[in-house]
Amino acid sequence: MDSADVVIVGSGHGGAQAAIALRQQGFEGSVIMLGRDNDPPYERPPLSKEYLAREKPFERILIRPPAFWEERQIALRPGAAVVSVDPEAHTLKLTDGSEIGYGKLIWAAGGNPRRLSCPGADLSGIHAVRDKADADRIMAELDNGAKRVVVVGGGYIGLEAAAVLTKLGCTVTLLEALPRVLARVAGEALSDFYTAYHREQGVDIRLEATVDKLEGENGWVRRAILADGTAIDCDMVVVGIGIVPAAGPLIAAGAAGANGVDVDEFCRTALPDVYAIGDCAAHASPWADGAVIRVESVQNANDMASTAAKHITGIEEPYRAFPWFWSNQFDLKLQTAGLSLGHDTALVRGDPAQAKFSVIYLKEGRVIALDCVNSTKDYVQGRKLIEAKAAPDLDALVDTERPLKDLL
Repeated sequence: MDSADVVIVGSGHGGAQAAIALRQQGFEGSVIMLGRDNDPPYERPPLSKEYLAREKPFERILIRPPAFWEERQIALRPGAAVVSVDPEAHTLKLTDGSEIGYGKLIWAAGGNPRRLSCPGADLSGIHAVRDKADADRIMAELDNGAKRVVVVGGGYIGLEAAAVLTKLGCTVTLLEALPRVLARVAGEALSDFYTAYHREQGVDIRLEATVDKLEGENGWVRRAILADGTAIDCDMVVVGIGIVPAAGPLIAAGAAGANGVDVDEFCRTALPDVYAIGDCAAHASPWADGAVIRVESVQNANDMASTAAKHITGIEEPYRAFPWFWSNQFDLKLQTAGLSLGHDTALVRGDPAQAKFSVIYLKEGRVIALDCVNSTKDYVQGRKLIEAKAAPDLDALVDTERPLKDLL
C-alpha cells in the first residue's frame, strides 16, 4: 500500500496551495496530491470566463508548470477519487479499490455541481461549469453549431457563462428561480444593475422561472419547459445552481458538519490528523460575527491551505484571512470585499447608469462589505474601512467627492 506523510485530496486551488505552502514552510516529508481531474492543477475561475471565451489556452491557466511538482517532489495522482476514510488506520480507499496511507490528511475536495432533478435532466447537452472537461464539452458543442442556450441559475457562474456565450454569438435565455439574480450574495441594487446590464447586451433574463422538464430529440436536449408551461427551444443547457460540498467520506468517517465539514481555527476537522479547506470547509468567520459558514472563493481556498500547512509544520496561526471575491462579465469588473451576510443597510455610492459605482453594506452602523463595479479605488479603500470596523457618517460614504480612505 502506498503512503505519504501528507496526503492531499483535491487538486484545485486549495489542494495545490497546500502542497506549495508545505514546501515553502520547509516541510521535507512525502506529499501525494490526489485529484479527480486528469490534468495537473489549474485555475477554476477562468473556466466560465477567459477559458470558455478562448481568450486563454489551458497552459495559461495552470497553477504551476508540470515540472514544478516534480521538482518539489510532490506526487500527483490524477483521476483518483476517494470513496472512504478510515481515521483509525489513517488510510483512504479509492474508487479503483486501492488504498493509500497518510500521516496527515488535507481534504480539499471542493464540491460537486448541483444537478437538475427534473424529467429530462439526463439528456446530452446539459452541462455544469465546474472543471475543464465541462468547459471543453461546451466548447465542442459550440463548434458543432449549438447557438441557442438556456442558462439555469442567476448566480455568478450563470451570469459569467451567459456573458461569454452571448459574446460568442449565442442566443442566451437565463432562468432564475428567485425574484432577482445574485439574491444569495448581493443586495437588490447590484441585482437590479446586473439584470438590466445583461438584458441590454441581449441576454433574455427571466426571473421567478423554474424548469419543469427538459425535452430532447435523439437523446439531446432541445427544449426547456417552464413551470408556467412556457417552452424555450435550445441546443444546450448550462446549469449553475450551486454546489454540494464534497465531504461525504469525512462525514461518514465521523467528522462533524451539516453544511460541508466543520473545521476549527487551524482548519482541523473532528477526525485526528485530518484537515479540511476550501469550498467544503465550514468555519466560524470573524468577518460574519462568528457565524459558521462556507466561503466558495479562491481566496478562501488559498488562505485556508496556508493555515493548514503552517499548522502541520508547527506554526499555529488561526485562520483570520480577509474575504474577497471578483467576477468579470462583459466589460464589468466586480470586486467584492467582506461578507454582506446580515447587513441591515445598503448604500449606493456612484452612478449605476455610468457602470461605475459601489454598494456599501453596513450592520449596526459598521461597514461590513462592499460590491464595487469598475471602482477599484473604492474596493481598495473600502476594505480598510471593513478591517477597521469603521462606522462612518452615511452621507460621507455616498459622497463620491470624498475618498473612502478619508473616512477612517
